[in-house]
Parts: sequence; C-alpha cells; structure tokens
Amino acid sequence: MKGANAALGAAGLAAFLALGEAVPRLGLVKEEYFPPAGRIAGALGDELADSAFWTALGSTLTGWALGLALAVSAGIVAGVVLSVVPRLRRATASTIEFLRPIPSVALIPLAVLLYGTELRSVLLLVVYASFWQVLIQVLYGVQDVDPVAEETARSYGLGTWARIRYVLWPTALPYVMTGVRLAAAVALILAVTAELVIGAPGLGARIAVTQASQAVPEMYALIVVAGLLGLLIDVGARSVERRALAWHQSVRGEVAV
Repeated sequence: MKGANAALGAAGLAAFLALGEAVPRLGLVKEEYFPPAGRIAGALGDELADSAFWTALGSTLTGWALGLALAVSAGIVAGVVLSVVPRLRRATASTIEFLRPIPSVALIPLAVLLYGTELRSVLLLVVYASFWQVLIQVLYGVQDVDPVAEETARSYGLGTWARIRYVLWPTALPYVMTGVRLAAAVALILAVTAELVIGAPGLGARIAVTQASQAVPEMYALIVVAGLLGLLIDVGARSVERRALAWHQSVRGEVAV
C-alpha cells in the first residue's frame, strides 16, 4: 500500500515537472515570466552552491524553530491551566475568541514598529499564529477526557498534577500532536512571509531580492526550496506524531493497514 502511494506520488511529481517544462516551451506562457523547469533546476543548483543561500536558509529555520518552540510551550501550558481552572476558562473565553481570528499579517506594522527587521519581528508573528493552533487543540483534547475516568481518579485521591499526568495528558496528547503539526506548517508560512514583507534575513527576503532584480529562475528556485522545506517539516512532524502516539489506537490501526 505504501509502495503504491509512493509510486503514485513520484508519477504525479514527474507529470508536474514535465508540464512545467512544456508550458513555456510551447509558448503558452512567456518564458521570462515562467521559465522551463530545466532552467529553474539550473538556478536551484546555483543557489545550492552559494553560501549566502545557506545563510538565508539558516535564518529562516532559526526563526521557525524558535517561534514554534515558544508557541508550543505557551500553548500547552496555557491550555492545561485554562482547562483545570474552569473559572479562568470562562473569564478568558471571549478574549480568546476575539484575538484568535486576527490575521497574523495584520500585526506586521506592529512588529516593524517594535523590532524593525530583527529576528524578534519574525518571532512575534510566528508565535502569535502558531500559538492558537496548539491552544485550541489542547482545549479540545481536555474536553474529550472521560468524566468517569476523571471521577475515578478523584475517588482514588489523585491530586491535580497526578490527574493531569495520568488522565488529562494521555487523552489530550493526540490533539496536542495535531496542534503541533499544524503549528509547524503555520510557523514556516509566517516566517517566510515576515521575511518577504518586512525584509528580515532569510529565504523570504532573498525571494524579494530576486523578484526585484528580475532574476526570475532564481526566484522560482527559492520558491521551490520553500515548498520542499514545508514538505520536509510536514513529514518530520507526522513521523514524530506517529512515534509519540505509537500506543494510540489510531496509529496502531494505521500501521496495521
């Protein structure tokens, strides 16, 4: 089953590359706007040989990793605290529902005013966007705790932290891992977007420079890199999720299939 899926994925990628090569060659679009896949691949090779590219990639990964770590930590702690203190959850419900829909890109002017083009601007946007992905999943996970299990833990005299460890956390963990996986993708999107718009060092800023200098093949090559980076992050996040939830029924069923 996995081999068939891999073969289909490879076939789809090959067809996409062939289409990307044929469309400009046939004159359906102008090559100066959309170069053939071969030229983009050549530009990608040149980028990989440039030390400045690796510096930009490192800056993007730094902003992504730091922002994701902060967002995940804050989201888990806040979600657990809000869940075990019902009065606090009710008091903050309207605030959460007000802040959560605000697009992170709307905070770009604030980030520029506070931190200019520094890494902290990227972190502000990444953390804000990723935090909600984790927090909401933690809250959903805690709501899924079996009331019977909760009452049983209380009847056996388990304290708050023991109930969190043995009852709440195992139930919420699948939701938490889903939130982390979503947050990882969102963090990359916001990191590149912040670099592109603000001009903070990274892949996004490098894409903006190539676009402004009309280096179209290099621009598409960098976009491909961003896409591949997102794919690797998603695969890595799913791998971590499967390992962390190896005991869970959903993962055991997936492996069995």
